[in-house]
Formats: sequence, structure tokens, C-alpha cells
Amino acid sequence: MDWQAFALTLRLASITTIVLLAIAVPLAALLVLGRARWLAAVEALATLPLVLPPTVLGFFLLVLLGPRTAAGRAIAALFGHPLAFSFDGLVVGSVIYSLPFAVQPLVAGFAAVPASLVDAARLLGAGPSRVVRTLLVPLARRSLITAAVLSFLHTVGEFGVVLMLGGDIPGATRTLSIVLYNQVENFDYGAAGRTAAILMGLSVLALIAIYSKGLEHGGARGGSRA
Repeated sequence: MDWQAFALTLRLASITTIVLLAIAVPLAALLVLGRARWLAAVEALATLPLVLPPTVLGFFLLVLLGPRTAAGRAIAALFGHPLAFSFDGLVVGSVIYSLPFAVQPLVAGFAAVPASLVDAARLLGAGPSRVVRTLLVPLARRSLITAAVLSFLHTVGEFGVVLMLGGDIPGATRTLSIVLYNQVENFDYGAAGRTAAILMGLSVLALIAIYSKGLEHGGARGGSRA
């Protein structure tokens, strides 16, 4: 077991999830509460990584963040090093790649909040940020948990973007998915099986946690009606 890759994978997934929630909550609220026509284009862009091949997204990010572009050189000057083939670059790529998995559950959760409650909050003088903090987020708490878990798991298991943007640098960009690929390439199926089992186990446990919470809430609602 490559514990260095395991720790790096968990670190990458944790940082990515925190950044994603900070971006996805206001973005989802804007998509649900906003009425401007250009928001359809924003939602399409936020959903694009869901259908775009990971290697294609990784290639574009590699070119954009590399030293051959003005943006890449500006970012390198800001951070002191190019983002391509670095952990910071993996965070950027992971945030973009997993964005739909954070935004879509939140959009669904926020949209399920009755419009009458939102209108009442506005009539009482609540601004957009207060509506989100005190109304949408508390009432869509399960959607927030789902967005966090899906973002974390999607980052843990990502391969194409990591390989294209970060390569295979031990201690810097080598994640468990890269380790698994290397083990299979070397015909080390025993080690590959253990790595795959860890990745699957994390996914199964997290999904069980999500759905068990849903059953608890459903049971509580059913009990209250009875």
C-alpha cells in the first residue's frame, strides 16, 4: 500500500471539497434565485465537465496553466512556480472537474425550498446572502452533505485530469488512481486489487452514509405524520 499516495489523495479530496462548497453554494443560489437569461450559459459551463472527457479537460488545463500561455506565466509569477505538474495545479483541475457534482445537488436542494418562504424572507428585509445562509442552506442540508460527499469521492477516484495535468510525481501528484494504473501496468494484480478495494470501500461507505441519512429523515417525517 502506497501510504504517501493515500495521504496525498485524501488531502487533495479534502481541499477540493472545501473550495468547491465555497464556490458551489453561492453559484447554486444564483442559478436558483436569479432570473437573468445569461445564467443558462453559466449553468451550462458549470455542467460541462460532466460530459467532457477527462483527458480533454486535463489537456486544456495543462496548456492553459503551462508556461507557454500568458495566463500560465502570470499564475507562475503569482505562485512562484507553474501550476502544471504540481499539487496546486491538481487542486485547480479537481475543482473544475468536480464542479457539477457540487453544484447540481445544491441546485436541486435549493429549488425544492418553497418559493413562498423565500418571498416571505425577502419581504422581511433579508438580502440575498442572508436568504442563502438562514433559509436555503439549513433547509437543503441533505443536499449540502450530498454535494460534499460526491465532490470528495469524485476527486478521490479521478484519473484522467490528474494524469494529464499532474503526471506521476511521488509525493506531489501521484494519487491512488495513478498508483492503481501503475500496478495494473506492471501486472501486479494483487496490489492493484488491494488499492481498488480501498477506493471502492471509501465510495460504498460514503454512499451508505448518505442514503442512511435519507432513510432517517424519511422515517422521521413518516412518524410525525402518523
